[in-house]
Amino acid sequence: MIQVKKILCAVDFSEFSPHVAEYAATLAKAMGSEVRVLYVAPSLSQYVGFHVPPSSIESFVEDIVSGAEKTMEQFLEDHFKDVQATGEVVTGYAGEEILTQAKESGADLIVMGTHGRQGIDRILFGSVAEKVVKSAGCPVLTVRPDFKPGRE
Repeated sequence: MIQVKKILCAVDFSEFSPHVAEYAATLAKAMGSEVRVLYVAPSLSQYVGFHVPPSSIESFVEDIVSGAEKTMEQFLEDHFKDVQATGEVVTGYAGEEILTQAKESGADLIVMGTHGRQGIDRILFGSVAEKVVKSAGCPVLTVRPDFKPGRE
């Protein structure tokens, strides 16, 4: 029998993140799993050298992380009431960090949303979900933003 003891739930705090959290919480309740909720803040290190002082970038990233940590606390309270859940905010490239955190935490399942980028956006930004699905060492459940349960 498949056992899912640890679920990594990757969120971006968009309006769709509660929907992703609902899937992770439902699975955790059904399987007796613990959930680690992950938010990846951009490192912005690629902008050093564009006439932006590194100290300004570091300060901006620190502000993002600080705000995300506060948001994470509230997000856990709102969406993981009856589930053993912890939250973590890290900086880096989302796809790489999700894979790293899943491996380091021993996740048995990753739950994450997709944004369904198409055309030039997909070429420019790529797909975090696609990178994770192709490279993860465990199953990945992706949830589309326009999916409505019970819809034909």
